[in-house]
Amino acid sequence: MENIELENTVISRDIIGLRDEEVRERIKSGKVNYIPKVPSRTLWQIIRANLFTSFNAINIILAIVVVIAGSPKNAIFAGVILVNTLIGIVQELRAKQTLEKLSVISEPYANVIRNGTLKKIPLENIVLDDILYLETGYQILADAKIISQCGLEVDESMLTGESDSIVKNDNDKLLSGSFVVAGDAYAKVTSVGKETYAAKLADEARKFKLINSELQNSINKIFRVIIWIIIPLSVLLTVTQLRVKDITWQEAAIGTVSGIIGMVPEGLVLLTSATFIVAIIKLSKYDTLVQELCATEVLARVDVLCLDKTGTLTEGNLNLVDVKSIGDIDTVEIDNVLSGLAHNLPSKNATQKAILEKYKDNSSDLKCLKSIAFSSKRKWGGITFDKAGSWVLGAPEIILNDSYNEIKESVDDEAKKGRRVLLLAKIENNELSETLAGKITAAALVLIEDIIREQAPKVLKYFHEQDVEVKIISGDNPVTVSTVAKRAGVHGWDKTVDARTLPENEEEFIKVIEENTVFGRVTPHQKRRIVKALQKMDHTVAMTGDGVNDVLALKESDCGIAMANGSEATKAVAQLVLLKSDFSALPKVVEEGRKQINNLEIVAELFLSKTVYSIILAFVFSILFLPFPVLPIQMSLVGSCAIGIPAFFLALLPSRGAVKRGFLQRILTVSIPNGIFLALFTTLTFMISRHIGGSIEYSRTLALLMLAGTSMVILLKVSRPLTKFKLGLGIAMFGIVTLAFITPIGRWIFTLEVIKLRHWIISLAVIVASGPSITKIVDFVRKKVNNKFKHRYKIICRGDKGVKK
Repeated sequence: MENIELENTVISRDIIGLRDEEVRERIKSGKVNYIPKVPSRTLWQIIRANLFTSFNAINIILAIVVVIAGSPKNAIFAGVILVNTLIGIVQELRAKQTLEKLSVISEPYANVIRNGTLKKIPLENIVLDDILYLETGYQILADAKIISQCGLEVDESMLTGESDSIVKNDNDKLLSGSFVVAGDAYAKVTSVGKETYAAKLADEARKFKLINSELQNSINKIFRVIIWIIIPLSVLLTVTQLRVKDITWQEAAIGTVSGIIGMVPEGLVLLTSATFIVAIIKLSKYDTLVQELCATEVLARVDVLCLDKTGTLTEGNLNLVDVKSIGDIDTVEIDNVLSGLAHNLPSKNATQKAILEKYKDNSSDLKCLKSIAFSSKRKWGGITFDKAGSWVLGAPEIILNDSYNEIKESVDDEAKKGRRVLLLAKIENNELSETLAGKITAAALVLIEDIIREQAPKVLKYFHEQDVEVKIISGDNPVTVSTVAKRAGVHGWDKTVDARTLPENEEEFIKVIEENTVFGRVTPHQKRRIVKALQKMDHTVAMTGDGVNDVLALKESDCGIAMANGSEATKAVAQLVLLKSDFSALPKVVEEGRKQINNLEIVAELFLSKTVYSIILAFVFSILFLPFPVLPIQMSLVGSCAIGIPAFFLALLPSRGAVKRGFLQRILTVSIPNGIFLALFTTLTFMISRHIGGSIEYSRTLALLMLAGTSMVILLKVSRPLTKFKLGLGIAMFGIVTLAFITPIGRWIFTLEVIKLRHWIISLAVIVASGPSITKIVDFVRKKVNNKFKHRYKIICRGDKGVKK
């Protein structure tokens, strides 16, 4: 059979594929592999999702009630909510645009035969009856039927959950969403578009959504509890306010609305969604595609980073350094066999391409009779030639097995130089099988050199400083991997394990993984097992990879990170894709995630403190049958200056600290005491003022001053450690509040009375004195609760594994 070679890919002249006019006919008929773009939400869906929410509905109804009661200015809170909603819409639209641009860059391509020529086309340009050319690392992008194959093995784990590769023969079906782990094949497309698994896969893998995350789960729990509290408490507050003596129904309605709006932490909902969305936009600057929104949160929590050596620590571009003869076979025959192997083995991995570069002229006159493709599971590939017999190329210790000690010293000498060592060996009985039966004679060592990425030492130093443990997991010789790890600056590079010696016992296995750093000769299944072992040790694990052998571990990890120049399969299962395959982008990605999550925790404390004190105030004043102590517009003043505006700035500040677990525990142990103090001071101030004869308006003014002052104390407390900017922000917010009290226009807008000098002095003295007391008590409560529950909080956001408690 006569062959032609295009870009190191051999195709048969017998396979012509579709002609141009046939392609045009199928496109006209709609028989194309069109898959909807991401994100899945349209412009109208984004607007509807942000605008028509239950919280917005509640606020609009309450605003209408206030307007009917004759006080339109007290309905200003609804305007603030609508502005926040518009901000949310704009941010999501920006994220939509960013995702679509990055997705185009990351979009998978297919190799098809058309007019007898190999072409590379986007997946959506595949048409029915196209002939696909598939090789190792390629994702199958449309359902197809095999025409011919050579050693084809397919992983269908993304569809079936079965992780073992499946050997495929001629006429077998191939499902889109699976990927090639060994061999190559020609396959005819049988289904396209929505009729294939690819459509469902793309929809699930690239959908614009918030998936299972600790933040989202925690906030959802908070809202479920709040809803159960708000409904009966709102009814109680409404009834009691209407029965308070000496106030009109209009005043009662306004007081009721004030209590209800304070209980709803609507800003927290917006802030949580906006945090993920803003992270997408910012990470795009570092050429990072976020395929699942919670990935930024998980990466921020990562404390173990698993790295594959090739393509991550190293550039992935291999060079053939030397071929050393170690037997009696003539070097001319060795070169002839290597050339034949490189040109006839179906797998075109980086190692094979390096050998092809040396033997690109294909001077070999050998004809392939049988072949077994290289796979990361076997760690070797082989061919039976017509004139030269059967030969294998791969890991020396795997091929020679018990006889490996004869060449171990030579292999180790080269491995210590950081070289990848392959063995070329001859099978004397010429029977090529997956069991490598018969006598095997070592012929030559094939020495491959990989170049360490220039930025690798700096990146590894960053993770060490951030207390992120690095594990190197590779299929290469352990000595080679250890040497490369040393040169790259990996701490613990000398703690090396040959994965073939890993114990089967799970407890012993976990202990070995915990105590060592570098793992060589690791199979794809072992990579996954190592990730699972680290997770059992309560670690949050990120995994980087670029090859098919990394896919199982990427799927199992808490956050999979794929290199753009890697296989389509790795990009399909990863949560993050580094579009320029730039390893140095990882610290920036981690820093951005940590900043977003740490800052969100700070502002969440502010929002929930407001909710807690509003619930307490509503309950207390319902029982006491007293008018609510704060008006809606006054609540807006405190909410804006002590929460809304500071939250916006605090969310943008740098934050390099590690993200700790137990988000819900921490914010509740702070927010509840904060809310109790705020409610206590506000209630006592209002009641004392009423007791000494102050009017409702004057008592509300004093109560608001106390609420605003203590809220500023809380703001400064949660902003710790204080910087000049944070301190200045707190002073500026307190200044704005003060202007509302001392200026005529401020008093008119917020319905305030002129405060007597002695009451100013007393209030400010109480506010200043309350600072240390509140801080000490809240810190004491948090410490006690943390000590009690620190062992109960486990890693959350493990993708499809659900929530672990």
